[in-house]
Amino acid sequence: MSAQTVPISFVHRLLRVAERRGFDVLPILRDAGIPADIAYRPKTRVTVEQMSEVTRELWTLTQDELFGLGPPMPLGTLKYVALSLVHAPDLREVGIRASGATKVTGVPRIRVEYGADTSRLTMDVSELDDPEHLGTELLLALAHRLMGWLIGKRIPLRALELPYPAPRHASDYDKIFGRMATFDAGRAAFAFGSALLESPVIRDECDLAAFLKDQPGVWYATRDYGSTTADQVRRIVEYGLRGQWPTPAEIAARMNVSVQHLRRLLRDQETSVSEIKEEILRDAAIASLVRGEESVNDLAARLGFSEASAFRRAFRRWTGSPPGAYRAGGA
Repeated sequence: MSAQTVPISFVHRLLRVAERRGFDVLPILRDAGIPADIAYRPKTRVTVEQMSEVTRELWTLTQDELFGLGPPMPLGTLKYVALSLVHAPDLREVGIRASGATKVTGVPRIRVEYGADTSRLTMDVSELDDPEHLGTELLLALAHRLMGWLIGKRIPLRALELPYPAPRHASDYDKIFGRMATFDAGRAAFAFGSALLESPVIRDECDLAAFLKDQPGVWYATRDYGSTTADQVRRIVEYGLRGQWPTPAEIAARMNVSVQHLRRLLRDQETSVSEIKEEILRDAAIASLVRGEESVNDLAARLGFSEASAFRRAFRRWTGSPPGAYRAGGA
């Protein structure tokens, strides 16, 4: 699988949290391996690991799992909440235990409303000092992904409700949550099918230890246990990184649909095979450049470009910067 990347705007919001608390952001960028000269270019993207490193730096500086955006949440708080959930028999009990755990931990209160067809998780974010709504987004995303991870299934959302106006990055919510949000709602909540409530929890404490070790990467990386058409296509296309890119006809055959139907399905999700391939190439290129383990010429060849110059043009189109800008020190 290729490394995932996230827009630099997500890092900017974390940096503004640091600035509001009087911290110098340049050491944070340096420790995360994000060159300062591209950190504020709008098309810049960073790897999930770089985003995670910025988050870990903020945890260290604030000693708070939500960076001081609300009531104190000492480091380790979310671990103890998760420990209470991993022993639940099914997703219904996960909701009950989450509601109880958040009454005493400092985590914003969670309440789950169980309906015959649709259930809704609501989070009380009224006590957060969160002008950019970063804490709200992260906590809802973590709740959604932790629930899906516990039962080993993707949890498709039927609604995502956010109690603030649509921000500039509103289009990113589809990638974070799998659906667009309703803004200016009366609460922070997401809804899902009640049939999932009977799904058994399949994880144990050893699994949880590994899951938490990957934190905060689990906040930012997409973890889908079933899939949209685009997710299925992405997994197939990513095999092209091994040397042979599948054609649309081969992808359609793998999915047991016609090429025309595949294109319609992807069009409904506002993407295409070529766009998905470009995203995979972009993310693989950024991950390699950040690691600094191969030359630009070797990277271009590995990704299937006939000439390094063609790769350089593509990379600048993707990110607005030359490949060398993503190397440590801009080398």
